[in-house]
Amino acid sequence: MTIDQIDHRMILNEVKDYIFITLGLMLYAFSFTAFLLPYQIVAGGVTGISAIVLYASNIPIQYTYFLINIALLVVALKILGWKFLMKTIYAIFMLSFLLMITGDYMPKDATGHYVKILGEGQDFMSLLIGCTLTGSALAIVFMNNGSTGGTDIIAASVNKFYNLSLGQVLIAVDICIIGSCIFIPSFGGPLDRIHKVVFGLCTMVVENFMLDYVMNARRESVQFLIFSKKYQEIANAIMMETDHTLTILDGHGWYTGKEMKVLCLLAKKRESTSIFRLIKLIDPNAFVSQSSVIGVYGEGFDHIKVKLPKCRKKENTEA
Repeated sequence: MTIDQIDHRMILNEVKDYIFITLGLMLYAFSFTAFLLPYQIVAGGVTGISAIVLYASNIPIQYTYFLINIALLVVALKILGWKFLMKTIYAIFMLSFLLMITGDYMPKDATGHYVKILGEGQDFMSLLIGCTLTGSALAIVFMNNGSTGGTDIIAASVNKFYNLSLGQVLIAVDICIIGSCIFIPSFGGPLDRIHKVVFGLCTMVVENFMLDYVMNARRESVQFLIFSKKYQEIANAIMMETDHTLTILDGHGWYTGKEMKVLCLLAKKRESTSIFRLIKLIDPNAFVSQSSVIGVYGEGFDHIKVKLPKCRKKENTEA
């Protein structure tokens, strides 16, 4: 592959990332405005802070969201650098704009409050639908190398200096944001504030579940063990059609006593149908075992994300 072809592919991948990030942000803005804001449901992150400010003071959500993120960006630029933050900066500006658009076009009642689409008393149902959509939207953004900024910036900054995972920092920050409802008198009496906090914790659970579910569903991998006399034809067909490499294992049939070859293949779950189709076209009588694997790491799959001890890093550098 030439340098021009590599550059062209990299440009196309970047364009694809920005297109899908934009689509994810559009889904997030719509679901947050349509299902969470009308019922005054509190969520985590900077959008959650912005929603709390909206409920307490009627300041439009997009203004608070934009100002807080700009402040966090200024702090994080020196820590994380421009390269990490480019798509985050794009997402912040785009989501601020989309929140303004969806806020303007959402129907409002005579008092100026958003119309409750699902009707009165459907707070929890609206929470489930809204957080299912926002969690899926965030997964689309993250899977395309994007970020919505806000608490993600805080988590990345803390993770750079302390041995705390991104998830631990995000959960701690979100609990603080949601728990702040207890101290805001405009949310009503103590019982009403507790309801706000409980609903807010539910948004965390549902949104994070959907985020993990969508991301893991795309990454889910499977292992094939293929027993066939036509193993060479099957291996060639799979390599040509899927660009996957295979491993040939030596097998020995206990009942027949014959030597045989076994193909071992690791692939994404979404490729299963294509692989089964290729096997059936070449050898309808092939014996195939398919099993789910917890994780596959290496070229073409996920990166190994563990930290080496400092002494080990030093040995590798010297080598």
